[in-house]
Amino acid sequence: MRHRVTVKKFNKTSAHKKAMFNNMITSLLKYEKIETTKEKGRALKQLADKLIYRAKVDNVHNRRVVSKYIKDKAILAKLFKDIAPKYANKNGGFVRKILSYKRFGDGADMCIVMLCDSDGSSANKTEAK
Repeated sequence: MRHRVTVKKFNKTSAHKKAMFNNMITSLLKYEKIETTKEKGRALKQLADKLIYRAKVDNVHNRRVVSKYIKDKAILAKLFKDIAPKYANKNGGFVRKILSYKRFGDGADMCIVMLCDSDGSSANKTEAK
């Protein structure tokens, strides 16, 4: 029975899951917007919010904690110097998840995960149709 077990397995080993989320968080911070499935996007949003909240205070301990997830030094510097200072007056809600469509091949719900601006709007403006 799964009483209060909240860990999502994603049908992957723990090493594969860790590598997948490390790559996804690096891509999110590099491009500021990625497209993924709904469940992976949900887990990515939680992880990204925690890392951005941690990066708001730039000290050695926080850099070491965040560097466990982000291996690219350029992206790590971008997080601490460019992205985190934008959210200095916010306590959460740094990342937005928007449901987009069902994937053609297997019908999986897809979503767009993007960084929000400091005022709450999305970082990448989309034009209204």
